[in-house]
Amino acid sequence: MAMSGGCLCGAVRYQVADGDAIFTGHCHCTDCQKSSGAGHVTVLAVPEAMVTITGKVATYESKGDNGQTVARQFCPTCGGQLFSRAATMPGVLMIKCGSLDDSSKLAPQMSVFAGSAVAWDQPTSAIPSFAKMPGG
Repeated sequence: MAMSGGCLCGAVRYQVADGDAIFTGHCHCTDCQKSSGAGHVTVLAVPEAMVTITGKVATYESKGDNGQTVARQFCPTCGGQLFSRAATMPGVLMIKCGSLDDSSKLAPQMSVFAGSAVAWDQPTSAIPSFAKMPGG
């Protein structure tokens, strides 16, 4: 699953090496809603070692639902969201699917934090839905 992507202005680019993703899913947590301005964010979780990043990223850290740190990374020039790293998932990079050059082959496997979903953006019944993050 080799893929590439980047921010809106092109200052940050990344390459994902061929390999297996950990998961793809929709996150409906309130932090993802606020940081994206949308009802949910779709992420592709991969081993961090599979990703090569060029360009400078800025990081904003906050506490997740479980009190652990979540680092959100974005382009400091255009503000385009790119990645998230959760302290509870060391070595995992969650790529914001909207930053991929071609996300047409992705199929989200689940919706997480569905308990925080807004009325106008409810999880689909076509995939499993979890009120919080499974296992956490």
